[in-house]
Amino acid sequence: MIKVAQCWDDGVLNDEKVAELCRKYEAKATFNLNPANHVGNKRQTSGWTYRDTGYCPGRLAWNELTSVYDGFDVASHTMCHCNAGVVDDRVFLTEAVGAKMLLEDMFQKACTGFAWPCGRYTQTTADLLLAAGFSYGRTTEYTDRVSSFKHPMILHSSCHFQDPDFWKIFETAKTTDQIFYFWGHSYEMMDDPALWADYEDKLRKLHEDPEVCWIPTTELVK
Repeated sequence: MIKVAQCWDDGVLNDEKVAELCRKYEAKATFNLNPANHVGNKRQTSGWTYRDTGYCPGRLAWNELTSVYDGFDVASHTMCHCNAGVVDDRVFLTEAVGAKMLLEDMFQKACTGFAWPCGRYTQTTADLLLAAGFSYGRTTEYTDRVSSFKHPMILHSSCHFQDPDFWKIFETAKTTDQIFYFWGHSYEMMDDPALWADYEDKLRKLHEDPEVCWIPTTELVK
């Protein structure tokens, strides 16, 4: 058996399609959200664009989060995507915990996961978040042994979902750690049919593999 987990950052519009595909293939997923970036009942469809593509990721409306992410886990990504080591440590802690509390109130369940915005973390902020009740903190660094973390708030994943060696890394994980953990931003698929087809194909193959057992990201540190 190989345990598989995935997570997606930022709460952008394409998350809705990711959630639909995950339901189709019975895949678990965690969505890492910035509550301050979601406004009322209106979706954001303008603003920053992804690299030089001209594609605008947008943001889901606050009042649709529970329906879009129904059946999935959500986790803190800070209130407004601030970076550890850039803002004051106490400000960062307030941002991280504030997001956790809002999400727990909205979804009526524990939200103990965390994803470091831009992958930036410090030992001090990792210790502060662990003491504040978070169970893990995903970085943007990679490892071939997800379970060999030294600090649960400094948890590395197996790969990015668009890694050209995705399946090679997956097969290696089968014989080593028995854990395969990938992450990404749904806006990286933009509205490109080929990129979406590739992601769906990954979900389909994982669904068809009898050795795969999807797990919540919180179980990665248990």
